[in-house]
Amino acid sequence: MEAEAAKYIGAGLATLGMMGAALGVGNIFSSFLQGALRNPSAAQGQFGNLIFGFAVTEALGIFSLLIALLLLFVV
Repeated sequence: MEAEAAKYIGAGLATLGMMGAALGVGNIFSSFLQGALRNPSAAQGQFGNLIFGFAVTEALGIFSLLIALLLLFVV
């Protein structure tokens, strides 16, 4: 296998972390919505946790994109 082909395969595999981040964001928002519909009075108190979970999950997705781009253009 050529080094160029291996680089593209590695970058493609590194982007799978973005799929995990998308699943995580969907899970976070669905759990919040379920909890908010069951107990609407507590929903406002959990909104900060929702935003924090969203930010951390998206940061992991962006990190996997960064790794893929580094594999493509730097290595």
